Formats: sequence, C-alpha cells, structure tokens
Amino acid sequence: MFGNVDNSSVIAQEGIFGPVLSVIPAQDEKDAVRLANDSIYGLNAAVFTPDTDRALAVARQLRSGTVGQNGFKPAFGIAFGGFKQSGIGREGVREGIRAYLETKTVILGDAVAVG
Repeated sequence: MFGNVDNSSVIAQEGIFGPVLSVIPAQDEKDAVRLANDSIYGLNAAVFTPDTDRALAVARQLRSGTVGQNGFKPAFGIAFGGFKQSGIGREGVREGIRAYLETKTVILGDAVAVG
C-alpha cells in the first residue's frame, strides 16, 4: 500500500496489477470522482459505502467498465471489459458475443426476416 500518492505520479497513472493500492487524498466526493476519472485506463473501480443508492450515483459518474460496491466482486454471469485504454468491447455473456455477430435482413415477397 502506498499512502498520500499524488495523482500525477507513475504509480497512480499506470495500470499496475497485483496486490497494489495507491491511496490518493480527495477533498470531497466530486474531487474523488475527478481523480478516479483522471486516467487513460478504466477497467475496474470500487465505491466504498454502505449506501447502495450513493454507490450507484457515484458509479454512474466513473469512466470504468466495472464498478463494485465495497470492492471487486467477480461473477461469470456478467460482461467484463474496460473503458478508455483498458479495452474495447466486452467479454462474457451476450455483450461478449455481439462483436462476432452480424445482423442480416432478408426481404422475401411481403415478409421480412431478420436473423
């Protein structure tokens, strides 16, 4: 764990995987959202609060592919993927397969078939 990290430092801006935590002080919730979004990456985020409505409100402001309340909660039944330079598209479930599909419209007489 690294405390009192400046948001412009390498450890705050690089996509470091593993048991690494950078603690960046924020003035308030609005500043915390600004700091969290001030990155070229957006794979995963967490909002730590017991208030589900507040977690959802903050999650909607974060540019991250996945946002968990009070930590990361992996689940195989949901789509996974990032925003910005953390990837394009999604893996898993319906959203993950859409990139490999093409919709075709066929008009036969008076009937229209999509498939």
